[in-house]
Amino acid sequence: MAAEPIVAVAEQGQRVAADGGSFSMHEWSGSGPPRLHLHHEDDEAWHVLEGSLRFRFSDRTVDVPAGGTVFVPAGVAHTYESVDQARYLVILTPRIRRLIADLHSAPDRLADDEIYGRYRSEIVE
Repeated sequence: MAAEPIVAVAEQGQRVAADGGSFSMHEWSGSGPPRLHLHHEDDEAWHVLEGSLRFRFSDRTVDVPAGGTVFVPAGVAHTYESVDQARYLVILTPRIRRLIADLHSAPDRLADDEIYGRYRSEIVE
């Protein structure tokens, strides 16, 4: 059976959530991990729908308001936090999607280094 396209229209109040073979796109809120990390082989992108996100990189911090988009290529250390109750789309690879799921299901942060390593990523601070 062929896959069906997903169409989400903001006026309908529908949250975007789609997992494909090469990337996933999900509407999220809240902050990312508190420490700088990088993905050795995977890119990530965010598009801010409401509020703003504060991105921290090794050399700077950038506030991204609603309507802004951030693309972080593989190998670039980053993290982000929600400002003003941000709502955003995150576009990520299946590997990063699995990394996040494993981090969220871990009972504590003690295994974070091992979990990141399992998904070709690492914490850098």
